[in-house]
Amino acid sequence: MGKGEYLGEFEQLVLLALATLGADAPGRDVYEEITRTTGRDVAVTAVYVTLSRLHKKGYVSAAMGEATPERGGRAKKLFRLEPEGAEALKRAREQLDVLWRAAKSHPELRG
Repeated sequence: MGKGEYLGEFEQLVLLALATLGADAPGRDVYEEITRTTGRDVAVTAVYVTLSRLHKKGYVSAAMGEATPERGGRAKKLFRLEPEGAEALKRAREQLDVLWRAAKSHPELRG
């Protein structure tokens, strides 16, 4: 696997939030899902930067939604988890599971 194929922790959170929200989620919803479920104080711009990076990797797709009156006639950018992103998430989980199983004998990690 090349260097760019590994997922960082925040990339995993963004992809998992997208998976939870389902298809065509606005970036703001991804941000809210991450802050709600993790309790972490994250910058909304960090979510958009990460979505852009994941889009370049082919892990998410982006499309413009319909214009809405609530947004002054502007459309929202909507994101979707792609099969490549789901596979990258599965690989990341498998890698962590292997390490957790190997480390379970450490006294501080028991229980």
